Amino acid sequence: MNTSSPSPQNIKALDQSDPLFSKRDEFLIPADTIYLNGNSLGPLTKSSQQRAQKVVKEEWGEDLIASWNTHAWIELPFTAGEKIAKLIGAAENQLVCCDSVSINLLKVLASALQMQVSRNIILSQDDNFPTDLYVTQGLETMLGSARCKLRTVAESKLAQNLEEDVAVLLLTQVNFRNGDKHDIQRLTSLAHKKGILVVWDLSHSVGVLPLQLDDWGVDFAVGCGYKYLNGGPGAPAFIYANKKHHAVIRQPVQGWMGHREPFSFDPDYKHAAGVAQFLTGTPPILSLAVLDSALEVFSDITIADINSKAMALSELFLDLVNSDNELQCLTLESKADSALRGAQLAFSHPDAYGICRALNKAGVVVDFRSPDIVRFGFSPLFLGFEDVWRAIQILKAIIKDKTYLNDEFSQRLRVT
Repeated sequence: MNTSSPSPQNIKALDQSDPLFSKRDEFLIPADTIYLNGNSLGPLTKSSQQRAQKVVKEEWGEDLIASWNTHAWIELPFTAGEKIAKLIGAAENQLVCCDSVSINLLKVLASALQMQVSRNIILSQDDNFPTDLYVTQGLETMLGSARCKLRTVAESKLAQNLEEDVAVLLLTQVNFRNGDKHDIQRLTSLAHKKGILVVWDLSHSVGVLPLQLDDWGVDFAVGCGYKYLNGGPGAPAFIYANKKHHAVIRQPVQGWMGHREPFSFDPDYKHAAGVAQFLTGTPPILSLAVLDSALEVFSDITIADINSKAMALSELFLDLVNSDNELQCLTLESKADSALRGAQLAFSHPDAYGICRALNKAGVVVDFRSPDIVRFGFSPLFLGFEDVWRAIQILKAIIKDKTYLNDEFSQRLRVT
């Protein structure tokens, strides 16, 4: 445990020397709010607000259907996709924005299974994000266990379970509860040595962690647009498909936008080339435009700088917790070493839900994860070091005064 806490003067100096500090001016954060929840829903950017107004008023309102051509609506799944590709170390024409993570996982897993005709096991870990497991269970029900069978093991046993009957290794890089981080390069290499294809869920990684999917030889990846990418609630997700597989990919959710010539209205499906075939229905232009605009915030900065600040913010938070006796009732569930976790910290407490509610009412926005986790996210583009210091002061007061035991904080909301 640290024996001293950084001084307020030192905290201010960190903000003054922060090369990313001016980025917060590009976001709309409510006054008197410390937003430690960007790992769940990123805040609105000013450019996205302006883009949404323009799309609604001018493009849809005035130009109507002509906007598919005049404002390049039809290209948005790819223009937004290329911006994300730069964040994950992917060359052009390997990424498309569409649908949700759940739907995209179904497409990708089914495609991968078709490429592994003599294998049927999809290997994952016990505490993977539920939707990843649910989609795989649904695919097993649809195809039958002879063709698709989910096998889950503890994180520590993944490597030893990379066996000859495994078709696909399906993992989320950053654990949604505790922030534990997988080594993508290592596990992908181990899987490939056994002839296993690898699918990574990057929902808690993209936009805050350094990624090099091409260099690491990753086969497929999916991720959402509404966390660190700040694309808005329900923003389109994305699919990455390594170009080495483009000639053999056959995704099963065949819709007209995945046809090689959608406006020929051919009654017989002919898949588009490469990642374009992962499109299914009509692109959701309003949400795609907002996501596309939000991604502009990354255009003049590096992921290395983003990640460096994210780790520094979380390290400061952890130092402040460790140096305060009042906060020793919180048990760290994340890895203490920042190199082994994503841009979040998780603490357990018997009254975690009440603590979350009390913090939120006091203007420190965090979230609760069952059964007893208070989760703090560190999005470096709009958070400052002084925000972290202030959040700790509020947390200390809530713990000291046991405010979290008030009846108003015991009532469970539908969304936590």
